[in-house]
Amino acid sequence: MFLDTNVLVAAIAARGLCADLLRGILAGHELVVSEVVLAELRRVLTRRVGVSDELWQEIDRFIRGFEVVACPSGHLGLGLRDPDDEWIVASAVAAHADLLVTGDADILVAGSTLPILTLTPRQSWNVLRGGR
Repeated sequence: MFLDTNVLVAAIAARGLCADLLRGILAGHELVVSEVVLAELRRVLTRRVGVSDELWQEIDRFIRGFEVVACPSGHLGLGLRDPDDEWIVASAVAAHADLLVTGDADILVAGSTLPILTLTPRQSWNVLRGGR
């Protein structure tokens, strides 16, 4: 499962659904992120959340213990409103992930037109728990 930055931020910075989802993925599934996500994650956690550089290094080492894909050579030209979202989707596709988990409304709206199954954290949690 490929996690978008917003899901990782919520999982790291707060208790709740995204933290539970991350634990569930780590317990029985393959976590996949990309260099694109890690760069954005660092920016958000250090600048907006106030995570220290030392704590960021620990988080980065932890995440790099799972699959981290390189930045794709190009995006897919999907016509998403935010160019950064194009890179997230391209990264998930390049990683051959079975699922992109995001809370990003622009990505979710385009969901059925994307070349990868895209679900909200709640929908993904329901899939992990055996529901749909």
